Amino acid sequence: MTYCVGMRLNKGLVFMSDTRTNAGVDDISQVRKMRSWHVPGERVITLMSAGNLATTQAVVSLLDERTKAPEDRHPSILAAPSMFQVAMTIGETLRGIVTRYGVEGPMAESIFRASLIVGGQIKGSEPRLFMIYPEGNFIEAGEDNPFFQIGETKYGRPMIVRSYDPAMSFEDAVKLLCVSFDSTIQANAGVDLPIDLKVHARDDFTTVRERRFERDDAYYQSVSDGWAEALGIALAELPDFHF
Repeated sequence: MTYCVGMRLNKGLVFMSDTRTNAGVDDISQVRKMRSWHVPGERVITLMSAGNLATTQAVVSLLDERTKAPEDRHPSILAAPSMFQVAMTIGETLRGIVTRYGVEGPMAESIFRASLIVGGQIKGSEPRLFMIYPEGNFIEAGEDNPFFQIGETKYGRPMIVRSYDPAMSFEDAVKLLCVSFDSTIQANAGVDLPIDLKVHARDDFTTVRERRFERDDAYYQSVSDGWAEALGIALAELPDFHF
């Protein structure tokens, strides 16, 4: 299982993903689910993936190959004129992989399905965030849907829905996402640390801030412990129920 979140703020974009992948209770491993491409001074792009691991790794490998040797039929995302074109290229790549390995029929196709979140900024345009479906089509984040989740979404969603504010700082956004991930990890063994973080500040094409929260990370543990304590206090202060 997987949990990834991409968030759109006034200040830029925030991405967070876990690293757990498993094929059963006795086959658990750790895989990075976040990938970035950066052209200093010109563009920054981040991709997160959930679903079949072979599919997502094939997509990333193809995108990497095309940045080194682009073709007319398969353009490089580093040459795309807009983030919309980046999302379209990645969607077509994903659809091609799913179709190629799903030739045995609908059931086989479903095995190779994957979902992606891609966001970034190209100089001269606004930061943009997209969610790409296994079929290759996609939707863009906006005022009504300012964040996307893929993977195990239900446990961490309520915290974001209740606390998200487009004007919040990156620091507050990271804190909110840590709470969202901690709630998911507590409820589902298929999601776990380490957690990868990446922040794209608006109009900053030189510095990409990133961080990995390991299992013993002091900040993450303080948020986890503080959230558990705060929930206990809040519950105790609610009105008592009487029959």
